[in-house]
Amino acid sequence: MINLFIKKICDKISFSEHDAEKIKGIYNNKKLNFVDSLIESGLVNEYNILKTLSSIYSIPFVKKISMENNQHSFTEKISIKFLKKFCIVPIEKDKEIPVIALHDPSSMSPIDDIISILDFDKYELCITPRNEILSAINTFYNSTGSAMQLVEDMEGNGSSIIQEIEQTEDLLDDTSDAPVIRLVNHIISQSAKANASDIHIEPFQDSINIRYRIDGILYDLLSPPRWIQPFLVSRIKVMSNMDIAEKRIPQDGRFEVRIGDQEIDIRVSTVPTSFGERLVMRLLNKSRNFLELTQFGMEEKELAVINNLIRQNSGIILVTGPTGSGKTTTLYASLAAINSSDKNIITIEDPVEYNLKGIGQIQVNRKIGVTFAKGLRSIVRQDPDVILVGEIRDLETSKIAIQSALTGHLVFSTLHTNDSAGAVTRLVELGVEPYLITSSVKAVIAQRLIRILCNNCKKKHLLDTIEIQNLNINKNFKDKTVYKANGCLKCFDTGYIGRQAIFEIIEIDNELKATILKTSDSNEIKKIALKNGMSTLRDNCIKKLLNGATSVKEVLRVT
Repeated sequence: MINLFIKKICDKISFSEHDAEKIKGIYNNKKLNFVDSLIESGLVNEYNILKTLSSIYSIPFVKKISMENNQHSFTEKISIKFLKKFCIVPIEKDKEIPVIALHDPSSMSPIDDIISILDFDKYELCITPRNEILSAINTFYNSTGSAMQLVEDMEGNGSSIIQEIEQTEDLLDDTSDAPVIRLVNHIISQSAKANASDIHIEPFQDSINIRYRIDGILYDLLSPPRWIQPFLVSRIKVMSNMDIAEKRIPQDGRFEVRIGDQEIDIRVSTVPTSFGERLVMRLLNKSRNFLELTQFGMEEKELAVINNLIRQNSGIILVTGPTGSGKTTTLYASLAAINSSDKNIITIEDPVEYNLKGIGQIQVNRKIGVTFAKGLRSIVRQDPDVILVGEIRDLETSKIAIQSALTGHLVFSTLHTNDSAGAVTRLVELGVEPYLITSSVKAVIAQRLIRILCNNCKKKHLLDTIEIQNLNINKNFKDKTVYKANGCLKCFDTGYIGRQAIFEIIEIDNELKATILKTSDSNEIKKIALKNGMSTLRDNCIKKLLNGATSVKEVLRVT
């Protein structure tokens, strides 16, 4: 059957015999469906594949699913897992023939199941991009009886809502009955319930997407009508004490909400785009208990090294990684571990994300001149034992941090680099002399967050040759049993629940000091560190894979 499909595609798109064999290999080894195998090959993009299949099968290609006036009674009869697995969704509108949107026309048996379950006499098919189908599925199942009803209320009462939105003073009073306010409350409460870290409101030419980030991955939450976007943004701006009249420049704000017994601090950022203001909310749950270092999922050897480092009397300990890799959580857990009545611990942060009992925390405020450098100068005069600098961004801050470390203080800070060896290169780029780095920096810890498989639904999986090549591990691991994501109600059909940190720790020993004085090349520094027994981020990831904690796909995504 696969040969027939490839032949049909080859008639339309100029594929060589080598290309056809590559597609067959992906189809057989990765167990993907036909369309996904074509996309995975990288030979042609999804849009062209679907247009070609539309021509071959005489099924219309629909680039975007209209979400207006859609019925979603089928959500009570068909599981979300089924629709996502086969990437299909029924679209029913009043007085119209139902349409079933599908991604892969080579597999029609799931269509027969839907027709049977929903008892369709007549129906039509359309070929649609994967993201559009998944977005529609998420919208139907997330909004049943809740968010979409709020959207419909808004559509039915448009003119009065516009008046409410434009009158700022009314929104500051008790106007909780306004549909736009209830919609904003719903978006925030749904995101908090799902333990989301961020909410994105993204305007496009004829639509807006509302997405939330769970465990580092963005998922579609809702796609309301395009005209609602300015009113949603205005409502959130009012809550954040931002200027709703100013739409030409980026703005920042914050507000706090209580949802049940949870206190959530929300940081808001807006930027102007071609189609209106784009808004992102970062959710910080203040009610959540702080993690201890023992809860990070690290091995005993790593835990012992970190416990030893954070109990030094002086020096700098740097934590590196991209935004959202858990650096602040690691630093807070480290401070909590060494916090005692005989220590004076002071931090300067941007922003202060959580309040730590017994620790003095300073908020950066550039409007009044409180920068990392100025705040750090003041902290040194406060007789501290331990100092936390939220981030080293410039030469001035790095010099004061180093000076503090050399005069008997233990300094924690973060840098934005890809790995631990890159921290030295970054400091040299900022203008720090290598001899100052070797005399002050005790260690660099690089970290990432990796999603952990849901124990309720994870499936056994045998490593194949391609995966072993991609992971760059020993060929003896072929057919080794690991696990892969599946999806169930418990994990919101993602296949993962929660995250753990993986670490790459470089302790600056005498050999590394000699290397740093000669060169700031991160490759040379990493080579010495590996020779001395450093375990890389990829190594730590693979350990979690072989222990059954995560999947091959997640290891390749993170490292």
